[in-house]
Amino acid sequence: MKINNTFKLIIAIVVSELAGIIGSVFTTPSIAGWYAGIVKPAINPPAWVFGPVWTTLFALMGIAAFLVWRKGLEHRDVKIAISIFLGQLVLNTLWSIIFFGLHSSGGAFVEIIFLWLAIAATITAFARVSKPAAWILVPYILWVSFAVYLNYAIWALN
Repeated sequence: MKINNTFKLIIAIVVSELAGIIGSVFTTPSIAGWYAGIVKPAINPPAWVFGPVWTTLFALMGIAAFLVWRKGLEHRDVKIAISIFLGQLVLNTLWSIIFFGLHSSGGAFVEIIFLWLAIAATITAFARVSKPAAWILVPYILWVSFAVYLNYAIWALN
């Protein structure tokens, strides 16, 4: 069955946003409770910033995945790139579970290092298939780089 590009774009964005929605199941209950009570670094953004930023980043991830997917899953580079992409989505969701669900900033710090590496691998794999797809992920790796700092600082301060 051949899926048209509009439907591929919708699927890619929905799958990416679903990773965020699953993560938010663990994040939302902790925002007013556990997270509000921990010590955070001085440059920690207000809690309300994270929702819009992540929603935008997940949409960009979906667009990037679409740009790769539309090249055709029959191509080995496309299959590899999409597989790495899906792996980093799982790691992204897992971070929320560890940090907000389990309240483990140390465990989340270890995990976010693997997430950062998976994002870098995704960018590299996407670049082999679609340079624009790779560039679209740059804001994501920059935000996660900032999140690595925040995660480490929260771990160290608490």
